[in-house]
Amino acid sequence: MTRLFLKRMTALALCLLLLVFASSCAEDETGQQLETIKIGVATYRSDDTFVASLCEDLENLVKEKENETGKKIILNVVDGKNSQSNQNDQVDTFIAQSYNVICVNPVDRTVAAVIVDKAKRANIPVIFFNREPVEEDIRMWDKVYYVGTDAKESGILEGQLIIDALKADPGIDRNGDGKLQYVMLEGEQAHQDSLIRTEYSVKTITAANIQMEKLANDTASWQRSLGAAKMRSWIDLYGGGIEVVLSNNDDMALGAIDALKEADMLEGGPIVVGIDGTKAALQSILDGELYGSVVNDARKQAQAMLDIGCVLAAGENPQERLRVVNGQYVRVSHRVVTKENAQEELDELLSPTE
Repeated sequence: MTRLFLKRMTALALCLLLLVFASSCAEDETGQQLETIKIGVATYRSDDTFVASLCEDLENLVKEKENETGKKIILNVVDGKNSQSNQNDQVDTFIAQSYNVICVNPVDRTVAAVIVDKAKRANIPVIFFNREPVEEDIRMWDKVYYVGTDAKESGILEGQLIIDALKADPGIDRNGDGKLQYVMLEGEQAHQDSLIRTEYSVKTITAANIQMEKLANDTASWQRSLGAAKMRSWIDLYGGGIEVVLSNNDDMALGAIDALKEADMLEGGPIVVGIDGTKAALQSILDGELYGSVVNDARKQAQAMLDIGCVLAAGENPQERLRVVNGQYVRVSHRVVTKENAQEELDELLSPTE
């Protein structure tokens, strides 16, 4: 009886082992087994232009990484629909399905500890991206990383766009009062990038001894349609008194341009600048509408996420393997784009991954 029981248990264990092996392997064209890496990506919302661009880059880079590593990479991108509860459930599903790495663009950056705790208990590494959790949450575990940018740098460069524009054309101060009357389109109020971009764009301009007078500011939650709605109301209030439109991202800036077009105020109207360097924004710059933007390099961030993910999936330390990693952080540099280099940036954006 004991021997029979042991034989059955041994057979069952072997079957389970084979199932685990099969779930972690795939076959190439010759039928040979390939190790499989499963990466789950949870976004805060799929209709955010920048996040959608980053995920598209991630998908395009997977094939290159498969050729480089000889491994099959399964990438599953899900939409949190701006609900932290939805996103938590999606993370639970990734954990239950034994994903090797989970990438999270958190809906609420202040509660990232919940996700870290879930992942740590399952021993599944986490890469946060684009929306930065507080440092204490990142430091909870040595298998947690953040990939993004320095929001302060983007704000400074946006401010520099206005400084350079005013030097090139003092007529931007259309009423000649020695001040720039401006409105500010802000992202989500709780988002760290929104707060920092707002602060440093204005601070950079005033530090250059340029006086600024704020007419209005309001959140448009990163969205083009809301940016247009806010701008319409400001046009009704201030009309041609608006000389500068500062925006925390390109989509809201393009919304402001939509409203200016509707009011027939684009030509000879306020100078509009944004942040992200999206395809639509680059085309708008080339069309002479948007003055400039600050490129938030989605492709480099996607590459860093994929590189870190594959190193973690192999059980190795990204801090020892990858030069771009600084502790548990990767911060990709921004760069300014105006009409002078917009075509070059657009060509680069549209080019296939190398």
